[in-house]
Amino acid sequence: MNKIEKYQTLIIFSAIPGGLLFGRIPAVEQYAEILVTPFLFIMLFGAFLNIPLKDYRKAFANIKFSVTTVSINFVWTPLLVWTLGKLFLSGSPVLQIGFIMLMVTPCTDWYLVFTGAAKGNVPLSASVLPANLVFQVVLLPVYLLIFGGASGTVNVNAVLVSITVMLLLPFSLAQAGKLLLGKMRNSGKREKVNAIFGSLQTVLLAMAIMAMFAGKGGSLLANLNVVAVLLIPLVLFYILNFVLAQSVGRVFRYSYEDTASLTLTTIAKNSPMTLGVALMAFPDEPLIHLIMIIEPLIELPTMMLITRVLLIIRGKRIVSSLT
Repeated sequence: MNKIEKYQTLIIFSAIPGGLLFGRIPAVEQYAEILVTPFLFIMLFGAFLNIPLKDYRKAFANIKFSVTTVSINFVWTPLLVWTLGKLFLSGSPVLQIGFIMLMVTPCTDWYLVFTGAAKGNVPLSASVLPANLVFQVVLLPVYLLIFGGASGTVNVNAVLVSITVMLLLPFSLAQAGKLLLGKMRNSGKREKVNAIFGSLQTVLLAMAIMAMFAGKGGSLLANLNVVAVLLIPLVLFYILNFVLAQSVGRVFRYSYEDTASLTLTTIAKNSPMTLGVALMAFPDEPLIHLIMIIEPLIELPTMMLITRVLLIIRGKRIVSSLT
């Protein structure tokens, strides 16, 4: 974990007051919002550039783990999130849409850092990454139509356009970039380019958030009560999925390493990606944008706590195996 990744929560949190401060400058406030989409686009391009899609076949080498992960992420999780939304966010269809949109998109990079820290099976976690990416891109509009279409909040055409522009386009450009990088004779330069884009992920996300708060800080601040509203369903989601993953690991007799991988793969979410889609699909819904910003500020400390809990479980398993 490099220094930027280590202080990601602090960097993202600092972007909020930084944006509000710069937003006091009239010229910045007027044009800041224009910069949000380009920052997120470049960030997503870099994220896709670092995803090893050649490892698709590896995702199915361990069929049991792959089926388990996909089932939890794309069958159980949407149903759980819809239920939590109905229970705790019933007063706001917009909040329900934002909550569903965020929580049905598994993380495609950050969870690997925590898997390594928890001594989990990082190669196994990485092997299901391409499948998680494809399923969430294909199924996101389906979930929004099923769970949010009746409310009239969701414009499916707008969602499809936003997914095309903010996901499929940077994804396609990233694949073209990989081909160009593959032609470089100097492998060190290829690795350097990938490392640069990898390190820029947090910085670009923070810049996008700063630009958002500089451009429309007033409307976002007016809705900060959403933090308290989201806290209970988010915490319940983390607890329920943690218990489920640990239970599944015991039922299928997974090793500690594989169970830790399953746990973190099914808890971490892809807020930067959904933020890019939400800005285009729901340009006049600051509540949805705020959910995407707030969630990582809650998720990252939670992931650190879960990592500590997993390490305690690992220690107990080691002790019990020696006695």
